[in-house]
Amino acid sequence: MTAPVFLVEKVPGPGETVLDGPEGRHAVSVRRLRAGEDVVLTDGRGRAAEGEVVATEGKDRLVVRVTAGRTEPEPVPHITVVQALPKGDRGELAVETMTETGVDAIVPWPAARCITQWKGERAAKALAKWRATAREAGKQSRRLRFPEVTDAMTTKQVAELLAGADLAAVLHEDRVADSVPLATAELPAEGRIVLVVGPEGGVSPEELTVFAAAGARPYRLGTSVLRTSTAGTAATALLLGRTGRWS
Repeated sequence: MTAPVFLVEKVPGPGETVLDGPEGRHAVSVRRLRAGEDVVLTDGRGRAAEGEVVATEGKDRLVVRVTAGRTEPEPVPHITVVQALPKGDRGELAVETMTETGVDAIVPWPAARCITQWKGERAAKALAKWRATAREAGKQSRRLRFPEVTDAMTTKQVAELLAGADLAAVLHEDRVADSVPLATAELPAEGRIVLVVGPEGGVSPEELTVFAAAGARPYRLGTSVLRTSTAGTAATALLLGRTGRWS
């Protein structure tokens, strides 16, 4: 079985270390790890320590003997998904599956046609949920680099992000005149890919105009129309396979 991953603020060096707090409680009381089992401690930014459980102390302390360290380089090309805000808990679903698939950054976007809008205290709580979901999904999928979940961006800010991308793509459910299959897009070997996923109501003509001015063009995935909460995951999987990151 693959060693479980736990998040730490600072990756320890060789020798014994203690995992406590919420992560230690999860390891001892939920995962019920015992002496002799392997674990991985990561900072979620590409660094990790591999070790073996020495002992458990109480319900929330795990003593680990670190035996090796490793660093995972930043993946190329870097893939960012700009995710329009879905209804209900579908936002967390999108974040969870995109994280498990391998996306590198997620940008919440309150598009014009989003039914859900983040405002005030609700915005802070919703963003915190997305970030917590990314952390948990990163551990579950044994990642050493967790995706960054940025603050929500306006359409203007998304356009600026697209302008700096090596591939700027907007998923579009309609076969608009200049759209092409994402499966045939020319992908950069390095740099950054920015992919915009619109809301259930679609990207508005005004938003498409702004994004086109920033250098983005519309792409389609296939003949069926996916929900906004699943389109980003499907597109990320396609890109990871085509760029060789899954090879």
